[in-house]
Amino acid sequence: MAWRSPAWFRRGLLAAMLAGATLIPGYVTGSASGQCPGPRCGPDGAIRWARPLSGSWIAESGIAGTVPAAGQAYVSAGPQVAAIGYGMRVYAYDVRTGRRLWTAALTGFPARASIVSVRSWQRVVTAGVGYPPARAGGTARDDVVLAGQTGRRLGSYPATAYGGAVAADHARTVIVGTRSVTSYDNASGRPAWTRQTGDVPQAWRVQGGSLLVTVAAGGYLGTAPVTALREINLATGTERLIRPPHGSFDGTLSAALDGVALFSGDDGLSAYSEATGQLLWQRAGAVPDGEDLVSETIYVSWGSALVGLDPRTGSVVRGTSIPAASAVYGVRDGVALGLDQGAAGDAWGYGTAQRRVVWTTPALPWPHYFAGLSGIGGSGDPLSSTILLAACAKAGAATAARTGQVCLRPELVAINW
Repeated sequence: MAWRSPAWFRRGLLAAMLAGATLIPGYVTGSASGQCPGPRCGPDGAIRWARPLSGSWIAESGIAGTVPAAGQAYVSAGPQVAAIGYGMRVYAYDVRTGRRLWTAALTGFPARASIVSVRSWQRVVTAGVGYPPARAGGTARDDVVLAGQTGRRLGSYPATAYGGAVAADHARTVIVGTRSVTSYDNASGRPAWTRQTGDVPQAWRVQGGSLLVTVAAGGYLGTAPVTALREINLATGTERLIRPPHGSFDGTLSAALDGVALFSGDDGLSAYSEATGQLLWQRAGAVPDGEDLVSETIYVSWGSALVGLDPRTGSVVRGTSIPAASAVYGVRDGVALGLDQGAAGDAWGYGTAQRRVVWTTPALPWPHYFAGLSGIGGSGDPLSSTILLAACAKAGAATAARTGQVCLRPELVAINW
């Protein structure tokens, strides 16, 4: 997912503005089952495992939760590996059991380099590293590919600041760069194919096995309209150009789901067919806030509520209304994820059809939700049944800045969603 438009920025703000679960009707304090040995490790809301985190962390008061004392951390739960990266190290765990697999130090980068993205794929983990560019202005970035079970470095490829790996496995890695999309052979490091995307970075969205890239004169930072979309097959590199029948798409690319490209602008949300470029529907005042990929529903903010829409028709999907939009982080298979903050925090799932909280976890003091700008990976990957949170099992003295307490026992916690 590409957080290019104001809509995706708003989605990030929603994550930062989390309210208490008391805003949701029917919330009852409870607890889910503990760790379990089965293949899925228990029912929804069960804590699958918790593992200690190294380094200095802070239990911040308010909405921040358990965060690194310096910089930011990024996580992703993939098919085999759960990974977290901060500073210049990536830590990998078995996603089912929490067993530590490896730690990889990312070396060979200039001073002041830091991890800016972590994504876990089939048999590999990719880590985006940002660093000061050779010339003034801008940001340089490379994406490092690591073997999922060993952490061995398989390759390192140049990427654009808000791009990087959009598909990967042990054989190949597809990278969104500043002027092109390239599939690299991890064994040789050479391009298997490349597709030019223009002189400036463009907005993009992943949908299934394809990548949608905008065609706009000023790129995603400019104000020029999007006159076309490039649909690039992530396996073969085959490209198809999608043009609207009349001039340009209305707004900025904000989502893609079920063969529909969604653009957000001042007038609301506009949906276009990826097959023909035709306008399918418009919704005034609707701001896209996420996707439920399991049920193929696009969620939008309307006033204070979060509502699910059918991407093909724009009609409201029955049983998808969430009364407090700022109280949830995302929706998967009809269950919205929320957190209670502070020393007695927990995570909870709100069933949109049942209109009540359907599960809660045991206490997770100062829980923190990870959100990556790319929208791929993060605490609640839409296609994964695993949520990764940071929590502080024991807090110490107040910090010098008085924004929280020193966390004496920071933990990475995996929860079933």
